[in-house]
Amino acid sequence: MSKKVIIIVLAAAAAAGLVFVPSILAGSDTGSDTTVNANVSMYSVRVDQAAEQTLQAYLEINGEIVPEQQVAVLPDAAGKVVSVKIDLGSEVRKGQIIAEIDPSKPGTSYALSPVYAPISGIVTAPPAAVGSTVTTASTIATVSAMKNFEIEALIPEREVGQLTEGLKARITLQAFPGEVFSATVIRVSPVVDPNSRTKKIILSFDVNDSRINPGMLARVKLNTRTYEDVVTVPAEAVINVRGSSYVYVMEGIDRVALREVEKGVSIDNTTEIKSGLSGGESVVIQGQQFLTNGAAVKVIGTRSQA
Repeated sequence: MSKKVIIIVLAAAAAAGLVFVPSILAGSDTGSDTTVNANVSMYSVRVDQAAEQTLQAYLEINGEIVPEQQVAVLPDAAGKVVSVKIDLGSEVRKGQIIAEIDPSKPGTSYALSPVYAPISGIVTAPPAAVGSTVTTASTIATVSAMKNFEIEALIPEREVGQLTEGLKARITLQAFPGEVFSATVIRVSPVVDPNSRTKKIILSFDVNDSRINPGMLARVKLNTRTYEDVVTVPAEAVINVRGSSYVYVMEGIDRVALREVEKGVSIDNTTEIKSGLSGGESVVIQGQQFLTNGAAVKVIGTRSQA
C-alpha cells in the first residue's frame, strides 16, 4: 500500500513540474553551470536593458514663501500711540510717517514723535493700536519689500552634508497645481538648530512671478548629488541575498545567468550598478523567484509592457 502512495505522489510531482530554488539560496556556486531539466517548461519572464545614464539625487521638503527683506518698525521714543496712518496691507514708501507717539508723562508735555517707514513695501503685520503704550523695543508695524520673494526651508541634520549654495530646485505651490517654478539656493545657514536638528536654507526664484505671495506653502524638490554616466537597471531587477546583490542576465534568447553585482545608489526605482554589468545587457525584472543559474526562459515582455 505504501509503495502505491509513493508512486502516486511522484507521478503528481512530475505532472505539475519541478519548482527550483535559486542556486544562491541552495548554497551552490553561482559561477558554475546548472543543468536544467529538459522536461521542465520554460519560465516566463520580463526583461529590460541596463542603461548608461546620469542619476540626479534630490531631497523633497516643505518651505515657506517669505519677502526678500522684512523689517520690524520700532519707535524712537516710548509713550502712547496717538495715531496710526496705515493698515494691514497698506503700501508705504521709505521715509513715510506711519504712526505718531506721544512721549509726554504726567506733569510734562513733549512734541509728538513720528515713526517712519524704514523701507518701501507692504505692511505685513497688524500695526499697533491707537492708545497702546509702547517702548523703544515695541514693534509698531512690519514692512516687507514685495519685489522679490524667497523660500525658507529646513533640512534635516542627516542631509546637511549635501548642502551648498547654487543648488537648483523645482518649486510647486498648492495655489497653482501642475506648474513648476525654478529656484536656486542662495544662502545656507552656518549652524544646525539644536532644538529641531535642522539647517535653514534660503532659495531665490529664478524668475519673479507676481502671482506668488508671502506666506504660501512651497513644496521644494532640491537637487543634490549628481551621478554621471553610470550603469543602471530597474530596482526590481536586483536580488539581495545574504548581504550580496545579484541580477539574472539574458544569455542568448532563452537562457539566464545569475551574476553578482555591486549595487550603488537607488533613485526613483532605478539602481546604479557599480560593477558586474555593462550597459546594453538585458536583465530579468519579473519572474526571478523561480529561476536558477542557467534556467531556460521565455521572454514575454519588457518593462514598458509590464
